[in-house]
Amino acid sequence: MTSAYDLSDGRRLRADRARQVADVLRCQIRRGAFESGVLPREERLVAEFGTTRNAVRDALDLLRAEGLLERLPGVGTVVTAAGKVPHGLHRLLGLGETLHEHGVIVNEIRACGLITPPPAITSRLALPDDTPVVHLERLRRLNGVPLSLDQTYLEPELGRALLEEDLVHEDVFVLIERLKGPLGRAELTVEAVNADPHSAAVLEAPRGTATLLVERLTHLADARPVDLEFIRFRGDRLTLRGTLHRSL
Repeated sequence: MTSAYDLSDGRRLRADRARQVADVLRCQIRRGAFESGVLPREERLVAEFGTTRNAVRDALDLLRAEGLLERLPGVGTVVTAAGKVPHGLHRLLGLGETLHEHGVIVNEIRACGLITPPPAITSRLALPDDTPVVHLERLRRLNGVPLSLDQTYLEPELGRALLEEDLVHEDVFVLIERLKGPLGRAELTVEAVNADPHSAAVLEAPRGTATLLVERLTHLADARPVDLEFIRFRGDRLTLRGTLHRSL
């Protein structure tokens, strides 16, 4: 029986088929499916995906443009070493805690100190207008490679105490718990934005490159908001992962 909505592969645009193949291959690359580091030959991919050689070649071109693959004469299409690192969304963790298996996070402190922020910031931190807060800007590197540019606004008492700590090598979350007790929850928003010229330069990324902009408001266990962050992750170096459960 043929559905009224059935569109056979032959009726779809070559670009649509290429994108479909690229999505599956990208997922396999992220999960380490190609242990040898070399992708199957084009003929095998054509058979596996039931599509055309041109669609497979276009898919491989898409992934090469993303920096996931390269073509080596005499070897074939290989996975590059510069893959994305996974950032889990299962728990409230700092970047160093999350990526400790992938290397060392070091923070370059670009700005820090007491400022009087706009009401949009103080209201999120449940503070009266014109209350000074501590502002912290960090360029965060994984194994020396720029990964994120973080803007952090901290409740003033906590923020002043954090300025006396090792902000270069420690996660802010770890320091907060050391000073104030356990964290409770965080509200999180993630959206894709193109890097402005200055952010791209700081992150050593091509101008206009995609970034994952994370807005996160973190609360202590007693529900007090203490840490508001705007984090720009390089989209070509990090992927977000999580497990979702549906309760009916």
